Amino acid sequence: MPAFADPRATTADPPLADSYRALLRGCELDGRGIAPTSQQAPESPAVLERELPMIDLQRLRSGDARERKACVAAMASAASEWGFFQVTGHGVGREVLEEMRREQARLFRLPFDTKEKAGLLNGSYRWGNPTATSLRQLSWSEAFHIPLVSISGEDCDYGKLSSLRGVMREVAGAMSRVADTVAGALAENLGHEAGSTFPASCDGTTCFLRLNRYPACPFAPDTFGLVPHTDSDFLTILCQDQVGGLQLMKDSRWVAVKPHADALIVNIGDLFQAWSNDRYKSVEHKVVANSKAERFSVAYFLCPSYDSPVGTCAEPSPYEAFTFGEYRGKVQDDVKRTGKKIGLPNFLKRSTLDAQKPHRPSLCS
Repeated sequence: MPAFADPRATTADPPLADSYRALLRGCELDGRGIAPTSQQAPESPAVLERELPMIDLQRLRSGDARERKACVAAMASAASEWGFFQVTGHGVGREVLEEMRREQARLFRLPFDTKEKAGLLNGSYRWGNPTATSLRQLSWSEAFHIPLVSISGEDCDYGKLSSLRGVMREVAGAMSRVADTVAGALAENLGHEAGSTFPASCDGTTCFLRLNRYPACPFAPDTFGLVPHTDSDFLTILCQDQVGGLQLMKDSRWVAVKPHADALIVNIGDLFQAWSNDRYKSVEHKVVANSKAERFSVAYFLCPSYDSPVGTCAEPSPYEAFTFGEYRGKVQDDVKRTGKKIGLPNFLKRSTLDAQKPHRPSLCS
């Protein structure tokens, strides 16, 4: 059994080691005192580090129509093949992102009790995974998952971190503009009316900003910083530091994403995959814990209102009609019931499910 760090050694980190210990002890041990493979933390085979497709958003603002069209085509190709891509020329200044990183570090250095119980940022703090029943479901991380309406609200509790309010507003606004630009271009590529807002049901009252910290983990590389998942939104804009650890599924294997200092990462969410009739892919991804360095990231989630129909770019769609609220509710139910997210397959039309079943020849054939 690995050695455990004393949870009293720091008052800032959440008690992740305690969760790890409890889950490890909860496993049914065989005669050798080894937890069954199904309960152990996942093995980490060597993965290939790859550069995501890199796209300069300045080309969208080019006066050359062919240049703009080529930029949109490059984004659409990456969204179809990878589900992820990087963007430069996004207009989010390095200075404000560096300031966000400093403020983020100050926020997460606060005592754990302050983060968890004091209502900081309107009680948006979360850590680990309270529903985890095995090491495979434990995320070695902490985060503040904040609705944009709370960031802008005067009643949001920033504690003594008064300077955090301004930089969060600036980063959220800048990332929102990037998300709107990219989503609009990708939708236009599939026939959505050029110049109109997409998705129409996404605004400052429905989207989220998430501040993430992944503490150094003594059990790495056999621990997830964030468990494998797909995003349940339309689009995610991510700013990560240079520590690395983000991996995505490509061609049935995990690929490590090489950090790029000046780029933001864009990834397609489940709702965009559904709206695009599976033309764009919401790809499974994870974060791998680091044994020596903590990692920070900021993510912006482009989400509609809960009562908004997700819709489709064209009929026929492989999916039944559903709202974002129905989708979120089903995801939460599945996680409680099975310990994992099922997602879009829950909403496939019966005809689509039948078409995906393997053909079984009859006795007369």
